[in-house]
Amino acid sequence: MAADEIRGAAQGSAPVPLSVLDLVTVGAGRTASDALRTSVDLARLAERRGFHRYWVAEHHSMPGVASSSPAVILAHLAAHTDRIRLGSGGVMLPNHAPLVIAEQFGTLEAMAPGRVDLGLGRAPGTDGATAAALRRTERLNEGADDFPQQLAELVRFLDDDFPDGHPYRRIHAVPGPVQATSPGGVQSPHRPPVWLLGSSGFSARLAGALGLPFAFAHHFSAQNTVPALDLYRESFQPSAVLDAPYALIGVSALAADDEKEARRQVLAAALSMVRLRTGRPGLVPTPEEAEAYAFSPVERDFVDSWNANVVHGTPDEVRSGLDDLAKRTGADELMITANAHGGGVRVRSYELIADAYGLPAPASA
Repeated sequence: MAADEIRGAAQGSAPVPLSVLDLVTVGAGRTASDALRTSVDLARLAERRGFHRYWVAEHHSMPGVASSSPAVILAHLAAHTDRIRLGSGGVMLPNHAPLVIAEQFGTLEAMAPGRVDLGLGRAPGTDGATAAALRRTERLNEGADDFPQQLAELVRFLDDDFPDGHPYRRIHAVPGPVQATSPGGVQSPHRPPVWLLGSSGFSARLAGALGLPFAFAHHFSAQNTVPALDLYRESFQPSAVLDAPYALIGVSALAADDEKEARRQVLAAALSMVRLRTGRPGLVPTPEEAEAYAFSPVERDFVDSWNANVVHGTPDEVRSGLDDLAKRTGADELMITANAHGGGVRVRSYELIADAYGLPAPASA
């Protein structure tokens, strides 16, 4: 697998490649259909303006996040784009049988050859009760502890190379390499590159040891970013996939035409997080609802802490914040997630960031 399937190229004046992480957020008064239409608009915008990749994250039982089925959403986005890389950021592997994921992403690869990424995480992407319902087991720690074995099994299915004598030797993920060895078979040489995702040191160390690319969730675990990236680089072993480390970080960023509007929008997103963290998940509230909300002292402290790690403001302020983050962490790529109530606000934010960095203008401009 060539490293150029992983490494991107910076566009305009951006310090590193810029990408998009979409949580398919649903605002109050909006539907999941509205959110998915916004995702199509965002993916098309990202492709036109030179963002490197577009990932969708797996979440469950969260009314304000309509991304429970990344593979389904990615198939939809593949039908509406032509060039941009599409992928999961990520699929929570312990929720699924490895063969199922190999089949889903083999199908996506057949739909969009050479531009599909498979990002994997070991967290459930939800609360414990929902994870138990997904996995049909109460032994949730077992899934996380078995992650390296599940990962190895998934890669074997993707490469169709279980050794002789293995119980899965005659089982094949289709679409996949077995089609090339069937009579008259022709199969694409591509298979989705595997990324490991994390918010602590476990996946950083594993990604390094396996020589895989690594994506860190800075947007909700900022205090662990630099230690995790350092651990990844220190533990990195060159592989057939990569000869040197490659790490991206997810970062919350929202640009608006004026600073006050940016603050209003991130306050609404922060209120959504307050409700999620206190067991009251719901739709993303409007800025008006957030401004009228009576935050308790504890909630206000959470909001202040949360928004301190959200790069927001005018386009120039966001550009400066992203530049500083890239320099401070040494990240090879920044994957931006814009959380706000309205889809139009999110689309506008990516437009403003693209303009601030002088990313390629739309063909119609």
